[in-house]
Amino acid sequence: MDPPTMWRATTVQACGLWPFAAGSGAPMTGVPLGQHLFTGATVCGDPLSWFTRAHYISNPSLFMLGMPGLGKSTLVNRMLIGLAATGVVPLVLGDLKPDYADTVRALGGQVLSIGRGVGGINVLDPGAMGAAAQRIGGEAGRTLAVETHGRVLNMVAALITIVRDHAIDDHEQSVLSAALHHLRERTRPDRQPLLPDLLRVLAEGPDRVRAVTLDRGDDSRYRDAVDPLHRSLLGVLDGPLGDTFGSETSTRIDLDAPAVCVDISRIGEADTQLTAAAMLAAWSDGLGTVAASHALADAGLRPRRWFFTVLDELWRPLRAASGIVDRIDALTRLNRTLGLGDAKITHTLKDAEALGTDADRVKARGFVERAGMVVCAGLPRQEMEELGRVVGLSRREIDLVSSWSSPPGWAAYGDREEPPGRGRFLIKVGGRPGIPIQVAITDTERHLHDTNKRWAPNKPAAGKSPGGIPSLSKQPTAAGRRTG
Repeated sequence: MDPPTMWRATTVQACGLWPFAAGSGAPMTGVPLGQHLFTGATVCGDPLSWFTRAHYISNPSLFMLGMPGLGKSTLVNRMLIGLAATGVVPLVLGDLKPDYADTVRALGGQVLSIGRGVGGINVLDPGAMGAAAQRIGGEAGRTLAVETHGRVLNMVAALITIVRDHAIDDHEQSVLSAALHHLRERTRPDRQPLLPDLLRVLAEGPDRVRAVTLDRGDDSRYRDAVDPLHRSLLGVLDGPLGDTFGSETSTRIDLDAPAVCVDISRIGEADTQLTAAAMLAAWSDGLGTVAASHALADAGLRPRRWFFTVLDELWRPLRAASGIVDRIDALTRLNRTLGLGDAKITHTLKDAEALGTDADRVKARGFVERAGMVVCAGLPRQEMEELGRVVGLSRREIDLVSSWSSPPGWAAYGDREEPPGRGRFLIKVGGRPGIPIQVAITDTERHLHDTNKRWAPNKPAAGKSPGGIPSLSKQPTAAGRRTG
């Protein structure tokens, strides 16, 4: 629906039109988010609509900060639903809680699980990119196949980096590339190679692989060159990552799915290596699917689709491995050319300070500086002062948002008092004044996006407990009904 026409007038001219005169207009392009906190006007917005239609921002990305429990992921969930209604494909490439799996199911999308015993990804499988390269054929198909090889090579190198806790050497990357080429040529078209197959190639030492090691026919020189790589790959397969990445992909991403969620919530928070590997694999597979979709659209073989990626709890994958910082950094610089928007959610800027190297800390801070939209929920005053030096906040905006971080009052019943900042956000775009909004969620959203599910009592079937004893469960408490 087109927004109504708006005129600007003086108080003398517009006084007779009250209450239909407004001090300033609120943006009406994009997903309906909520009401302006002061004027009550409807506020709409999302990174893709503000980039493609309204041209408010030059980068289709959103960075959100705020204390836990104030509704950050709920607001992004609303954007996800609204964009899906316009034909944009939401991609949640690594749902850590999970917060979005139920929403993706309700949209008729695809939910894939990664973790021990629940599903895995074959990192040597070219996936949608390989299938698209074969379908396109010709020079464009060959170009996509070369890019597919590079994506697979980078993913194997990333797994080795996680196991070693440092990057692989350049000559080892050359050996891996030659081994992958050899493996691809000798593998039947009806199956995909696996990591154990790659190990066998290194053990056999074909001429193509030996040539890049400069062994000059000396087997001992060859073994000296490939043994460290061989040991690291054995560490991947026999270590904590083997069950998840050593076998066939359990379910491929569907190019025609209206939404996709890669659920990695089964992985424990303390299992940082597997979290990092699963996140990298999910992003590699998901972005490969995006590249395949655009390549097919360029060839006229399918309609053009846009994508919206969500990375919630950003602090957790950032701390898991430095390779994820580089991948997210590349994404924030190239998302305009990839035809996708993104939303990154974390708690404070201090999450970046916990990273291992100065380079990673600088890259993580760059996420905020390059974001087209910055959305703030309640934050302490000190954090707002620091954020103001990055995005340019006025004193009034700092006072407003910091007031939202106050705790709720002491009430007789817990469900009668909520934090004053719950559902309140400040949207900042460049040097424009911030837009404060109030978000009120619907019952459907509350049901699909309840981040406190495990604080609600169980509801045994037919009013019986698992042991046959009549259930004594009460109605869900306020904590179980609230969304985060």
